[in-house]
Amino acid sequence: MKQFLFSFCLLLFSPVISQNSFESISEINLENIQNGQVKKYWLTMIDNGFSQPISIPVIIFKGKEQGPVLGLIAAIHGNELNGIKVIQESVKEINVNELKGTVIAIPGLNALSISQDRRRFVDEEDLNRNFPGKANGNRSQQYVWRINLKILPKLDYLIDMHTASFGRINSLYVRGELGDEKISQMALLQDADIVLNNKGVPSTGDNIAATRTMRAEAMLKGIPTITVEYGNPQVYQDDMVKRGVVGVKNVMNWLGMQTFATPEIKPAVMCKKSYWIYVDQGGLLDVPVELNQIIEKGELIGVLRNPFGDIIKEYFAPEKGIVIGKSTNPVNIDGGRIIHLGILED
Repeated sequence: MKQFLFSFCLLLFSPVISQNSFESISEINLENIQNGQVKKYWLTMIDNGFSQPISIPVIIFKGKEQGPVLGLIAAIHGNELNGIKVIQESVKEINVNELKGTVIAIPGLNALSISQDRRRFVDEEDLNRNFPGKANGNRSQQYVWRINLKILPKLDYLIDMHTASFGRINSLYVRGELGDEKISQMALLQDADIVLNNKGVPSTGDNIAATRTMRAEAMLKGIPTITVEYGNPQVYQDDMVKRGVVGVKNVMNWLGMQTFATPEIKPAVMCKKSYWIYVDQGGLLDVPVELNQIIEKGELIGVLRNPFGDIIKEYFAPEKGIVIGKSTNPVNIDGGRIIHLGILED
């Protein structure tokens, strides 16, 4: 009996780190952190229906020497998990005693949706289509307003980490406004398959003329920002994570924040623009092309069948390009996606 009680107590009081062991804060105040310190916080964003805070994890490395503030933010969409792992693995490599500057890492910006295995926020709106947000707006608008108020102004540079959404898969590709020298450099330092010139304006979604993405909002604030798409939703992909960590280290090397040994990366395919191609009637879709495949004008990219297996329509590439992303869900109604086609630079 004594042995049982002893074993039980060992299990009960084992040194597992509790979420409650980290300080809760309402704002990020870098002045309160000493040089050479690492802090882990719960940053309160909103309250739930029981007047309890809904918080997000924040990891801050403040180096012993002055330097830029680099933001690493993952999962503004709740099903974009690869970026969370990229951050977790990247921060393991940071030596705060060697660090010049500050890293603010947020491995889970949309914590509420992550915990519910959903992409959009609780009101079914897309947070990344709602910037700059509104102080007295709806749920998503207020959450975005707080991101804009509490997080973005603290940053000098930002890597915004995403994946594909449900029913789709992505290559590892970067979106950035390549006319900006700093943004272009950040993009080219990623271990990416494709680098896409893109200004951060939403291509789909509600009220796209009146709103913008987090990347576009950050750039309006003068923060050089890239969006990195790390593959597929709702999974950890080891290859994507490893390559993502290389990209983070390369950016930190370039900024002079810390010196890392990183492998040589292959040049990415450069695209001047991209767009999705959609079905225009319902059916069961086969997509007979692969990610990163160069396709020619007129090449077959989609076959739509009825439930009896009869081909009802075939779709062909309107021009030469590369497959950035593709649909994996065969079931489509009118307007379902086929492929995300990147148009190569001349």
